[in-house]
Amino acid sequence: MRILIIGGTRFIGPPIVRSLFDKDHELTLFHRGKSLVELPKSIEHIIGDRQNLLNYSDQLKNFEPQLVLDMFPITEQDAQVVMNIFKGIAKRIVAISSQDVYRAYGKLIGIENCSTIPVPLNEEAPLRKKLYPYRDNVKDNKLYNYDKILVERVYMNDPELPCTVLRLPMVYGPGDYQHRLFPYLKRMNDNRPAILLEQGMAQWCCSRGYVENIANAVVIAIENVEAVNRIYNVSEEISQSETVWIKAISKASGWDGNIVVVPKEQTPKFVNPGIDTTQYLDVDTKRIRDELGYKELISQDEALRKTVEWERSHPPEKIDPAMFDYKAEDNLLEQLG
Repeated sequence: MRILIIGGTRFIGPPIVRSLFDKDHELTLFHRGKSLVELPKSIEHIIGDRQNLLNYSDQLKNFEPQLVLDMFPITEQDAQVVMNIFKGIAKRIVAISSQDVYRAYGKLIGIENCSTIPVPLNEEAPLRKKLYPYRDNVKDNKLYNYDKILVERVYMNDPELPCTVLRLPMVYGPGDYQHRLFPYLKRMNDNRPAILLEQGMAQWCCSRGYVENIANAVVIAIENVEAVNRIYNVSEEISQSETVWIKAISKASGWDGNIVVVPKEQTPKFVNPGIDTTQYLDVDTKRIRDELGYKELISQDEALRKTVEWERSHPPEKIDPAMFDYKAEDNLLEQLG
């Protein structure tokens, strides 16, 4: 199959690209050329900014892709431009979305005024009523117009060019530029005696997924005609509380410290999670497992071992010292006895 990938050189992209290449698909990648990653040399690249995607429409059309994988559509306009270029050429779009479309996410971050929404969330769970979830907190124009709900609406509502949408969870693993494990792992690396968790956060659950497993789900959706016009949640089958998650990281890292739960009324600002921990973000992945036969290829133990190894050799370039105020933590530990 001729597949055009918009993105594909950062974090989740490379394992998708390698897997599709190994399956003998003909690939062209459109990207900015800013990520240094080793990919098979025979893969073609078109270097450009997707904000000017229309300027490259002739090159993109000349490839005549049968399928377009859009790795990073974040605005309504992103999706509209892709549809305008490839309608009448491609047979299907596969678009990467996020579980931040759900109203539960809006409640979690404090932009939805509603009762706690039951979990796990299947694909028919209510979506956010408030669009543009990050407008109040960002100045970047792109994030100002970010909304995966609008992306999905464009992609899933044109009968001339069908689509498959994959709603991804918090993804971890080698190449994670957000370094999701780092705040816990640094404390473990620094041999801290304990990790402090606010009472609600200790019990809070969310869906997660290891990068290579998530990549496998994307490849399965690309290759399976049953995925046409379908939306799928993707994540590990069983969600874990934050406490269980930290214990899993500690097992992979060899840390033998304690997790100390701080009562809500004694929680200082530096321990406050800043989210509504009564709202879990736990999704149901039965649809993709039943319809497409998805399952994890790599166990969580092995996934965390690989992630810890990568994080230790690739720490963030900038570390906010305020995130690691060990003196304040020691004082609180002493108060808690």
